[in-house]
Amino acid sequence: MEGEPPLRLRIFDLNCWAIRYLSKRRQERVRLIGDTLRRDGFDLVLLQEVWSEQDYSDLRAKLVGCYPFSHYFRSGVIGSGLCIFSRFPILDTLLYQYSLNGYPYMLQHGDWFCGKSVGLVIIKISGIVFNVYITHLHAEYCREKDAYLPHRLVQAWELAQFIRHTSKAADVVLLGGDLNMHPEDVGIRLLRGWTGLRDAFAEATRFEGCKNGCTLVPDNCFTDKSELLPFPLGIRIDYILYKAISSFTVKCEELKTTTGPALGTDIPFSDHEAVMATLHIWRQGQPVGATLGTADPALADVVAEARTEVGVGLRAAQQQRYSSGRMAVLALLLLLLQAAAALATVAGLGAEQPFPKLSFCLLAFLALGVLVLATGLHVFHTMEVKMLHGTENQMWMALRVLQERP
Repeated sequence: MEGEPPLRLRIFDLNCWAIRYLSKRRQERVRLIGDTLRRDGFDLVLLQEVWSEQDYSDLRAKLVGCYPFSHYFRSGVIGSGLCIFSRFPILDTLLYQYSLNGYPYMLQHGDWFCGKSVGLVIIKISGIVFNVYITHLHAEYCREKDAYLPHRLVQAWELAQFIRHTSKAADVVLLGGDLNMHPEDVGIRLLRGWTGLRDAFAEATRFEGCKNGCTLVPDNCFTDKSELLPFPLGIRIDYILYKAISSFTVKCEELKTTTGPALGTDIPFSDHEAVMATLHIWRQGQPVGATLGTADPALADVVAEARTEVGVGLRAAQQQRYSSGRMAVLALLLLLLQAAAALATVAGLGAEQPFPKLSFCLLAFLALGVLVLATGLHVFHTMEVKMLHGTENQMWMALRVLQERP
């Protein structure tokens, strides 16, 4: 391919906010997204929060003429919400579900039920092998008291490791999705530093769209304005990242975001703005090899900072495990006391007083419920401790290697 014109690749990335029964004007917006994609003719389409498989099927039926290849990643209770549409044949797919993803008892957030994951599709275009990754990390909800930061850092670390270990045979690596992190957050710096991925917004020759590339903006009629009060211009949490391996070079010629209502309508595609990148890829010189894990000169500091935050989460999880375990023990002791009282009554030791059967049964059911709930929480937080401890150890080994490098 050396001496030939660069390959031009157009990518569309969007968090669709398509939650059945909850998202406003969902079906109308899904139809609008499909019409726009069919009209504009991108090469790759990366969609998140397509929670309904019916919505995916409707999109696939509408887009099959211009995007004949697609894949929907299934995981968790209600699915990962991730899907990819491509003009080029998909050679292989793989899904990795993150080991930590919030708490099942936080029903108002619901991330745990989604099975947050990273999906991989392998595509070959004009002899170039592309590893295309799509993901959606755990939401932040409250930046001042971010209880999910350790889980999101574990996800960012596992995402970086997944890319490192699956992209060695690729020529070009692409990652798109809602990372739920600001550009300078430790998780983004860890992901970029450990993989060598480059930010399309920072590298773009031309940019058009929301100021600073923000993808969650107050002007969007579907956004929660109260969450963006500290950020009057909005925040940038949706990304297209890329890097070249072997003898190829990738350059972002243009990056765009949508800016409010879609063309000819009164509503936007989603509560997020879409990100659209135009990449040029060409071969040059001799193979230079992969540089995974060496892109950030201050990578050791980033890994150390991430490890510290994971350690904070580990200690909190240990405390929650202890509290739930203690509650389970107390509930078990109460059941044993009730059993002893029942046996004493049967043996006739308390025959002079009537046995309060109703109160006894209610108390027994309450103690049993607390025992089951506390045991479940103890098991869950034990698993959380193991995952956080394992990630902390991995980061410690990575930090040691980085510090020993000349």
